Amino acid sequence: MLAKLLWRPTVGLVANPAQHRLQPLWPAYLSILQSRRLSAKRTRRETSPAPNYRKSTDVTADISSEARRLLIGTGCGVDFSRLVQLLDEEGYELAFCSDSESLFQQLDHRVGAVIATDRFLASAMANGPAVAEQGDGADIPFIVVTDTQSESRTDFLAIKKRLPEWVADLVILEQPIRPAALLSTVAMAWRSRLRQFEIADRLVELAEQQATLERLVEHLPVGICLIDTNGTTVLSNPTYERYVPNRRIPSTDGRHAQRWVGLDSQGQRIPPDQFAGARALRGEIVEGADFRYYPDDGRELWTRVNAVPLYDSQGEIRGAALVVIDINAEKQNEEMLRRFNDDLEFQVKARTRALEEALEKLTLESQERARTEEQLRQSMKMDAVGQLTGGIAHDFNNMLTGVIGALDLMRLRIGRQQYGDLDRYMTAAHTSASRAAALTQRLLAFSRRQSLEARTVSVNPLILSLSDLLKRTLTERIKLELQLDDSAGLALVDPNQLENALLNLSINARDAMPDGGILAIATSRADFDETEAARLGGHRGRYVSIRVSDTGVGIPEPVLGKIFEPFFTTKPLGQGTGLGLSMVYGFVQQSSGFVSVTSEEGAGTSITLYIPLAQSSAVENGSIVAPVDLTSGRGQTILVVEDDDSVRLLLAAALEDFGYQVHLAEDGQQALGLLDGLRTLDLLITDVGLPGLNGRQLAEIIQQKRPDLPVLFISGYAENAAIRSEFLGTGMSMMTKPFTLEHLAETVSAALDAQAETGAI
Repeated sequence: MLAKLLWRPTVGLVANPAQHRLQPLWPAYLSILQSRRLSAKRTRRETSPAPNYRKSTDVTADISSEARRLLIGTGCGVDFSRLVQLLDEEGYELAFCSDSESLFQQLDHRVGAVIATDRFLASAMANGPAVAEQGDGADIPFIVVTDTQSESRTDFLAIKKRLPEWVADLVILEQPIRPAALLSTVAMAWRSRLRQFEIADRLVELAEQQATLERLVEHLPVGICLIDTNGTTVLSNPTYERYVPNRRIPSTDGRHAQRWVGLDSQGQRIPPDQFAGARALRGEIVEGADFRYYPDDGRELWTRVNAVPLYDSQGEIRGAALVVIDINAEKQNEEMLRRFNDDLEFQVKARTRALEEALEKLTLESQERARTEEQLRQSMKMDAVGQLTGGIAHDFNNMLTGVIGALDLMRLRIGRQQYGDLDRYMTAAHTSASRAAALTQRLLAFSRRQSLEARTVSVNPLILSLSDLLKRTLTERIKLELQLDDSAGLALVDPNQLENALLNLSINARDAMPDGGILAIATSRADFDETEAARLGGHRGRYVSIRVSDTGVGIPEPVLGKIFEPFFTTKPLGQGTGLGLSMVYGFVQQSSGFVSVTSEEGAGTSITLYIPLAQSSAVENGSIVAPVDLTSGRGQTILVVEDDDSVRLLLAAALEDFGYQVHLAEDGQQALGLLDGLRTLDLLITDVGLPGLNGRQLAEIIQQKRPDLPVLFISGYAENAAIRSEFLGTGMSMMTKPFTLEHLAETVSAALDAQAETGAI
């Protein structure tokens, strides 16, 4: 914007080679008009303004009080009496002159127009002094009245030729003069005269503005330069001349171009034809081009140049405006900042390197410590596993002895055709196998992978039914107290696992009271908000609380945090595996509950189980089971997929005895091969842990081909068995190993009945 502003006053200006400045060459009449304006101002202060003029005719004019005087040249045989009367009535000030001397004496800024005949003016101008020497007489409008007897009455060019050349504002009135034409002509002359004063005022204002602008540019701290299309300086200020003393921009001056090093936005050196001035002359707007400049003293100075092209009214480039800014301080600060950053970066790298070395050392130490701890844990694990397997092997061998012995006796009796004792031996084998199944369930509870059969259970009756077994487990010196709250409510829990947990806790309490004491089992209702539940390590909700407390030796504080860890025990070797409390903890956690422990050495221990409150009020009695019809099959087709030969053989024989048609497969691929040859299929029974495609994947593939096919999963050990709601899809159910034939028949029948409305697939 500054460059554009600077360019406007340059119309009518030329460069002064001596001063390298732009000097004004105003028209000669500027000084005349300026002196006339000043004189007019003085006169306005000395005279009173004339009244406002308004005429209600076809010609209306508002005439200012400035220059209200009319100078009338008389003589030459023309009677101006009627003319004078009209003008006087309109309020004009009239002055009369009869010769050239009186005419020029009265020509001043107050004269708005001169009215005379053409002959009078020709005679006056011929005999009078030069008008150019009469300051205030120039440019006054002349109204020439032609003589009716003149042969040039209608010849304007002839009349103009008879008058001096300086008469430019000329109006000719022919006689007879009409009043309206006279008044209109005089009014236009007044307006022309007033416009002369306005133009003079405007010229003076422009001169003042130019002077102000020149003073401003002269003292600006930035370099200002206007150049023409040849790169020659037309206008500049002293700041710019300190950089370019020869009036030519560096891109057009080969002798000084080497002093300027132009840089692009990436800091790369550019050739002279890419300098800001050269680019602006090609029509580009250049913003912020940085240069290194080397004056005669050899110093390095930094400048930033902005340049814009300048256009004429035809849109042609006539030059450019450049602004040069000193950015030495900025570059010095940037250099200081760069050095600071380099130093800081060096320090950071050095510090980082030291930290990395320390971290590497700590990592090596941590890895070594981790290896040592892993070796220690492995050693402890092997000791614990040895202790565990020793106890489990002892119990499991007892159970296997019962099963194997009973089977051997049955084979022996059958070989001798002695069938009388077979039922007794089968019962013994079944009992031993059931004990083995219970042992595996406890192990799965320890690892939290058993499949719980949670249902609505009334806790108080369950504890009462367990009291006889607990009393037989306790010694005579330990008293059992039951504190059962009738409002405790119903729990959602696996009753068998709950009985095992209470039995485990009671045995631990018994061992903590070698000299006798009191074992108390109390029930109550517990409702927790977020804060209270978090304090106990649980979640907000409603629970049934079962507290088992004793008056034994208590648990030391350092030991209290380890009692639920697997294999941890304080009992002598051979008196415990360290799995009892871990199994209890795993069972409660899997039941969506939590456990809290309080203990005081010498006073006893309380362990409280918080089991979720059941939403349903209907108690499910698991002990009452309707008899199962083992021959309920009606020839439905079942595909059995099992990788264990013995289990596959058992399932095939049992299902065929139940009345079903059975097809067998060892793995998923074989099952898919059989599927295409089966016209109908009513049920898929598959093991979860199959080689290759597992049971869940196989079921999804088959259900894509037969969408309504029910699926029964069987598994002895699977993560998914513990979270049935996430593992099982629509039309799917699960049965865990080991299972009885009655359970198998019941589960298969239920799966088929659920699809009875759909029919064979």
